[in-house]
Amino acid sequence: MTPPSEGEPLFERASEYEALLEQGTRLSGEDRLFFVRGRIADLLVHVPPAFAPGRILDYGCGLGDASRLLGEVFPTAHVVGIDTADGALAWATAHHASERVSFANANGLGGQRPFDLCYVSGVLHHVPPERRPDMLAQIRAALRPGGVLALFENNPWNLGARMVMRRIPFDRDAVPISPRGARRLLSSCGFRCVSSRSLFYFPRPLAFLRPLEPLLAHVPLGAQYWLLATT
Repeated sequence: MTPPSEGEPLFERASEYEALLEQGTRLSGEDRLFFVRGRIADLLVHVPPAFAPGRILDYGCGLGDASRLLGEVFPTAHVVGIDTADGALAWATAHHASERVSFANANGLGGQRPFDLCYVSGVLHHVPPERRPDMLAQIRAALRPGGVLALFENNPWNLGARMVMRRIPFDRDAVPISPRGARRLLSSCGFRCVSSRSLFYFPRPLAFLRPLEPLLAHVPLGAQYWLLATT
């Protein structure tokens, strides 16, 4: 689930993660938390108005930043972040765990109670294409009937996203999937795609243009995109 590096999960060396990621994200002029906040802010605005998840799964949580923020924006939810790297989970637990935010190894996902929402960001492109249906089947089994999947991915149709991925060591061997391909994949795995949106069109030097980004959200050329789907 986490990106491998020389046979060892990268997030087992959590102290290195930010420095490696910075090699790519500095092209945008922003740090990684800018993108975490942007994704979750857009999610919060575009889930159904009455949607109040009681249980949220952060699938491939890494260092747990999104898990903590999901707990903040959905104040009645319990958030469970899962990953395969014990080092990442230890770091996330030490820095982000609370009464409503917890972390667990992905091997124990089958023992969890059903979730209302699954948040997945930047995981799919690290999974070999032939294994992606198995990953989505696992997520679908973890969601309650009618549960919601929010899948965020880097957009291979965006030149900036491709440049960033080439600069990040653990992304160089990743296999991105296009918005169209992701929609087809979700549909083939039993999800019903409700909507898709693009994010992050302008780097910091062009930040004065960012107020235009909501108008471009349905043009699939942003650096990242996301799909909202239900079971």
